[in-house]
Amino acid sequence: MANAYFKVPEAVNEPVNAYAPGCEKRASLLNKYKEMYNQSPIDVPMYIGGEEVRTDNKRSMNPPHDHKKVLGHFNYGDKSHVEAAINAAMAARHDWSELPWEQRASVFLKAADLIAGPYRDEINAATMLGQSKNVMQTEIDAACELADFLRFNVKFMTDMYKEQPISSPGMWNRTEYRALEGFVFAITPFNFTAIAGNLCAAPALMGNVVVWKPAETQMYSAEVIMKVFNAAGVPGGVINMVTVDGPDAGDVVFKHKDFAGLHFTGSTGVFRHLWKEIGMNIEKYRTYPRIVGETGGKDFIVAHKSAVPKQVSTAIARGAFEFQGQKCSAASRVYVPNNIWADVKEDLLAQMSTFKMGSPEDPSNFINAVIDEKAFDKIAGYIDYIKEQGDAEIIAGGNYDKSVGYFIEPTVVVTTNPNFRTMEEEIFGPVVTIYVYNAEEFEATLKLVDETSEYALTGSILSQDRYAINTAVKMLRNAAGNFYINDKPTGAVVGQQPFGGARGSGTNDKAGAAMNLMRWISARTIKETFVTPEDYKYPFLG
Repeated sequence: MANAYFKVPEAVNEPVNAYAPGCEKRASLLNKYKEMYNQSPIDVPMYIGGEEVRTDNKRSMNPPHDHKKVLGHFNYGDKSHVEAAINAAMAARHDWSELPWEQRASVFLKAADLIAGPYRDEINAATMLGQSKNVMQTEIDAACELADFLRFNVKFMTDMYKEQPISSPGMWNRTEYRALEGFVFAITPFNFTAIAGNLCAAPALMGNVVVWKPAETQMYSAEVIMKVFNAAGVPGGVINMVTVDGPDAGDVVFKHKDFAGLHFTGSTGVFRHLWKEIGMNIEKYRTYPRIVGETGGKDFIVAHKSAVPKQVSTAIARGAFEFQGQKCSAASRVYVPNNIWADVKEDLLAQMSTFKMGSPEDPSNFINAVIDEKAFDKIAGYIDYIKEQGDAEIIAGGNYDKSVGYFIEPTVVVTTNPNFRTMEEEIFGPVVTIYVYNAEEFEATLKLVDETSEYALTGSILSQDRYAINTAVKMLRNAAGNFYINDKPTGAVVGQQPFGGARGSGTNDKAGAAMNLMRWISARTIKETFVTPEDYKYPFLG
């Protein structure tokens, strides 16, 4: 329970470095990138109970944009390492959950300052190298968003703890915010370093212990996250990082009586499978597990006939192609009215003609590589499919090459079929499909947008007509958990646009808001009576 005597530092969003040409911070980051690229290959351990654990099974880390380069290796484990991580977590649980809230807050506030300060270049360079993000995409993710998560979560925690019930005369009612009775399993994706850090840190802040399985293609920045947590004073066993095969991890975690929660970001198919596994084992658990998941998206842009063409084309260029379309929120289906389509098309192609693609070491490259060969082959397969269809045309891009890195040109598809395959299926790459609709059929098109996809993560409306905007807000009420007016459907900021979607996109527990942290506590209500009755008779009995 919070002590009103303590006031935590104000939570403010970490300022984003612009990294303009010639600036000192740009030079510092690029020097760190070169240093980490050229250093001897590193060896990333698992972290179990505060110990570094290594195995004979080494997996290489390769930059997606330079896949023959070996940055280092990470140590691959098995079921025994998952069991050891759970044991370490449960051994740490009592002391960590009993630690006063302000002590836990101090640890993660320190981690935020370390990320924003002395570790900034390192965590950014690791993200550039391992996940092929340009300097801007890296800065807003690895440094700023992760620091924001840690700082705002402390604010949200203290705000929650202040919420207490009323008390009638003669009694005192109070609520205790306890950690879950068990451990939380965090499964994190490759695309955001901030998500990886937040999914294990958020439950830990609330007094929980965590077993964390990062994506194998995010191991370089995951290593830096663990270095920061250790430097900030997270005790051994509170956050345990394991790198093992998914089914092996699941076979241990989801059959363990102390499994208390799943914090997940990844594919819809995997999330649904894990939910089924939990359901099949429900009678084995000490408590009903909390399940929090953010999964896929088939995110949309809808332009009204009143929209400004250059604003629409810019929303497409940024929303679809930043970080190669590998954002859960990336625009992948666009609805443009026929009255402005010619202007939108002309400006979009003109903007795309200036795109440069290559290594993030060159900050002039807007486009970098997709994450790995599996993703490359999947996206290339979609492009090949499109080329064979009669009801769709590629008007920009459509080429790909993996000889040096996993490079795929930003690709724009125009279809006459609103239910074309790439209007409905998540691709997770730099491919956007545009459907040109009759400008006088706006409401019918909104109905089409709402019914086309099983997902409901992000979406946007561009319009200069306030009545049209209001109509879209109402008709697309359930089509997106994050809805943007006159903007692209990406770029949620912690504390400003809490992020998450419903339908097939997840449980909509809004990372970057108090409602996510609420899932990681188990409240206990305490009533204390000051003058205790000594006779059963109520006054009405006479």
